[in-house]
Amino acid sequence: MPDLPAFAVDDGFAYAAPSGLDLEVGAVVRVPLGGRTVRGWVVAVDEPERGGLREVLGRSGDLPVFSPALLEVLRWAALHYVAPLSTLITKAAPPNLPRRAALELPPPAEEMPPSPLPEVSAAAASGGRVGARYLLGRGPWGRAIAGLCGPVLASGRSALVVAPSLIEVAELGTELGDHFGGRVLLASSSQPAAQVTRTWVRASSSPGWLLVGTREIGFWPVAGLSLACVVDEGRRGMKDKATPTTHARDVLWRRAMLERFSLVLAGAVPTGEALHRAPVVVSSPGRPWGLVEIVDRTEEPPGGGVLTERVRRALGGVLQRRGRAFVFTDRRAPAMRCVGCRALRVCPECGARPDGGAACARCGAQLGRCSSCGGGRFEPLGAPVGRVAAEAARFLGARLVGEAGSGRPVTVGTERDLLGLEPVDLAVVTDADGLLRAPHYRAVEDGFRLLARVASATGIGSGRRTMVQTSDPGHRAFAALRRAEPLSLMEGEVERRGADGLPPAGELLVLEVGNPPAGADSALREAMAAGIFVHGPAEQRGHSRWLVQARDLRTARIGLRRLVSEWRDGGASVRVDADPIDL
Repeated sequence: MPDLPAFAVDDGFAYAAPSGLDLEVGAVVRVPLGGRTVRGWVVAVDEPERGGLREVLGRSGDLPVFSPALLEVLRWAALHYVAPLSTLITKAAPPNLPRRAALELPPPAEEMPPSPLPEVSAAAASGGRVGARYLLGRGPWGRAIAGLCGPVLASGRSALVVAPSLIEVAELGTELGDHFGGRVLLASSSQPAAQVTRTWVRASSSPGWLLVGTREIGFWPVAGLSLACVVDEGRRGMKDKATPTTHARDVLWRRAMLERFSLVLAGAVPTGEALHRAPVVVSSPGRPWGLVEIVDRTEEPPGGGVLTERVRRALGGVLQRRGRAFVFTDRRAPAMRCVGCRALRVCPECGARPDGGAACARCGAQLGRCSSCGGGRFEPLGAPVGRVAAEAARFLGARLVGEAGSGRPVTVGTERDLLGLEPVDLAVVTDADGLLRAPHYRAVEDGFRLLARVASATGIGSGRRTMVQTSDPGHRAFAALRRAEPLSLMEGEVERRGADGLPPAGELLVLEVGNPPAGADSALREAMAAGIFVHGPAEQRGHSRWLVQARDLRTARIGLRRLVSEWRDGGASVRVDADPIDL
């Protein structure tokens, strides 16, 4: 199959192998195509002989970049994410040509912590497979993963760990390196191409390694792979934003079935997708996060600022004890409340928060005046980092308050500042309502996961707690947050979304087309089979956007391959977001 990003070459072309050229599935080759020479990959060998075939010109590199089993995974991903197969194979291949190298496997570790899932470790160490497990608990995950992987590496097999960010990969690498030393291989797209290629060659050439990296390594061939672990599978860093919008959890779920290895998901809040697939959930000892205090804003007067008087007193108390605090605020639109009656402003049709403008960003309903008192004035419950820091500095002192990274005892930051944050004595969420009522179908799940991450920043201990400000204290998410019991909330979310045919019970695809051809809307609808719903188009920033929805979108994905190819050939830009997070 030529290395060309086009659906037309997905089935590949037949070539004759010259005498003496050793080829296997996954080999990188040079072949004539039209009037030029192109790179390609061998996707099948030992086909029946036929005459008139052009010959393969030569092989590039020494190692295959995928196995037959991994090729089946890549074919599945090409269909699922509506992308040419070559773009998926590129994800499995190293940035430079792989060449054999002399490898010396470091000695195995002598002492390992106990496995949190002994049946998984035992099966993986013997080359067997058990069904997926969800390890529910709090990080850091280094010790638990070391216990999981110790028997696997001791048996001479390999394991793979995917983390959502570079910081977490580095932290895991340091902790796992204390247990396994040189057997830990770290990989991410931020590394130089030569370094990534060296790591790829090691992992794919011989078993016995623990490969740790960001979502890209989910496609890598790994020799002797017996166990894969995905940390915080619900985080946005697990999903590609660009087409193909692959998700590390889903790719490894498919690989585990086809390549017959065990899969473990680890985190404090499982996704609806993970629960829908019915993995066995095993809770780690202790609470997944610390104590949570809900701060009810419904009785406070309007115009009081972003931080309530109760939170202000708590921050002052932390400083008196020479402690540290982190104040979390969100970058996205804040929740609003009526100045007159203090009622939370939400869409009267779907309950989402307004994102500005007169209509709901989720369902398009007109927002109008306050549904409780008819008032027309509203105030935000959240604010940008700078405003929150300035407000805190006014009553705590400018020298004691700063933005994340300032080293001051009270810092203000956003989601990105949670990475690498040292444990604090008090964490504050300024606007929980804006998170839980975001205008997309996953708002409660995503908002709750972020609240749990903030709560985890305080650690567990005497006097430590998280204060969550809200004008909707009866929301179902807060009861689960106080109890530190995410499963009942998430099971309810899966049931609610299923009633509307939304993931994980149903499937969604989003098409974003720039410069769409005339008749694009009718062509899209004609390409869809019965039972597939097409919503849109919505026009935004010069692009047309459609939402395709059904219980099963397999036939839609097949039809879209032809349509997307025609549109791109005609000069349109097309982005296909399979399994979109935001709507």
